[in-house]
Amino acid sequence: MVAFEAAVAGGIPIIKALREGLTANRIEWIAGIINGTTNFILSEMRDKGLDFSQALAEAQQLGYAEADPTFDIEGVDAAHKITLMSAIAFGIPVQFDKAHIEGITALQAADIRCAEQLGYRIKLLGITRRRPEGIELRVHPALVPAKRLIASVEGAMNAVLVQADAVGTTLYYGKGAGSEPTASAVIADLVDIARLHTADPGHRVPHLAFQPDELHATPVLPMEETITAFYLRLRVADEKGVLAQITRILAEGDISIDAMLQHESQEGESQTDLIILTHETSEGRMRAALARMQALPTVAAPIVSLRKEELA
Repeated sequence: MVAFEAAVAGGIPIIKALREGLTANRIEWIAGIINGTTNFILSEMRDKGLDFSQALAEAQQLGYAEADPTFDIEGVDAAHKITLMSAIAFGIPVQFDKAHIEGITALQAADIRCAEQLGYRIKLLGITRRRPEGIELRVHPALVPAKRLIASVEGAMNAVLVQADAVGTTLYYGKGAGSEPTASAVIADLVDIARLHTADPGHRVPHLAFQPDELHATPVLPMEETITAFYLRLRVADEKGVLAQITRILAEGDISIDAMLQHESQEGESQTDLIILTHETSEGRMRAALARMQALPTVAAPIVSLRKEELA
């Protein structure tokens, strides 16, 4: 028997919920804040206006981040966890090597402020979604509407949102790490093993929810085929025709604009920030459009691109 409740979201019994509590449901997608270190850093950047390096130093000083925080801040730890949940939810083999992984090291305080002004908060999310073509499996920072409950998860806490056909949306919230939450999950696993010790293997709950011979070969989609909305911040020359160039490139890429915000340039400045929110599109289309926009002589700095998840 293999038991690993403490491997995902600490003391939150999300593995048991997926394996047993939601067994009557067809799970559509899972989105989770499943790394407390990065969530603490993002909370500090938003609340105190800190840069990433300052927030990381504070997290290390308080013991939330390790001396080498690479696995946390680069999204690897969250990818381990969402890979396990994806396998349980969709009956596919564990395929960590196919997960798309981005961390929070490149996030800028300016984008956290802009997201807040637009009614969003930036969270590092682990996301897995069932689509007709295959399974999305990804970890990256994303804008989440501030009105969603998961957007209010602060500090080192974890939360997992599950969308299923029968029960609808369920949210699981609690401590994602720490000695006592981890011990709680481990002891629960030991009790389960003790209770089932005399049951033959065919009558135990499979450790990945599906019997081994019932796992599906559903493909994990390459990132270019995933579907999401986007937040773009462009530093552009403050002159006529720039906006028309940008919108034309997006239109030619079949990318629809949801909202747009242009910051007024300061007196004496020749550049300004242009903020664009798009409707859902494929990652591949957006990458092609970004390459064309970046090549424009009126775009003065690398374009900031973040994904936007409505989680509706």
